[in-house]
Amino acid sequence: MRPWLKTTFVKHLLRLLQETRGAELIEFAVSLPLMMVFTIGIYDFSNAFILKQKITQIASNAARVAANQPTTDLSSTGSCGAPTSICSIRTIVDRALTNNGIVDCGLSGTSASSPSTLVWTFSASGCTGNQLTLIINRGYTYDTTLPDPPFQGTYRIEATQVTLSYPYQWQFNKVITLIAPSANFGNNPVQSVTTMQNLN
Repeated sequence: MRPWLKTTFVKHLLRLLQETRGAELIEFAVSLPLMMVFTIGIYDFSNAFILKQKITQIASNAARVAANQPTTDLSSTGSCGAPTSICSIRTIVDRALTNNGIVDCGLSGTSASSPSTLVWTFSASGCTGNQLTLIINRGYTYDTTLPDPPFQGTYRIEATQVTLSYPYQWQFNKVITLIAPSANFGNNPVQSVTTMQNLN
């Protein structure tokens, strides 16, 4: 190769390496999927967190009301396939969902199934994804230990446990595949379990 041609080729190569006209476009193309994943992830997780707070508050209020209900009607069956006091808890949860701007998935029209004594399950499938599930357990027990006399010892507490499981449609699943094609975030429901000592 002739020396002048070699020098011209090296200069041309150096000039090409110093060009930045297409660098911004390449950087944008590489960073766009990451920006989308972060933006939708922040939006989606914050919505799920807010929903979790609302569901926890609703389940807590339902358990508080249920723990104050008498147990005299628990052997009868009301209009929703459960005792009247249990039907009223379902209604309270349904109204609390709609008052908080959450779709109730048709909970108000569901009937209870009772897989075991003192446990009633309401399953509403009016939402996309998994179904909304409300479980009211009026016969839940747990042990607690008191360290100080005169009540020192272990006691069995009768309580009510309310489990509310809500189907949340994750948007994050649609964009995570941009950076990890085989990733599947799933459709995990947002769930809250609240226990309250029976007062009646």
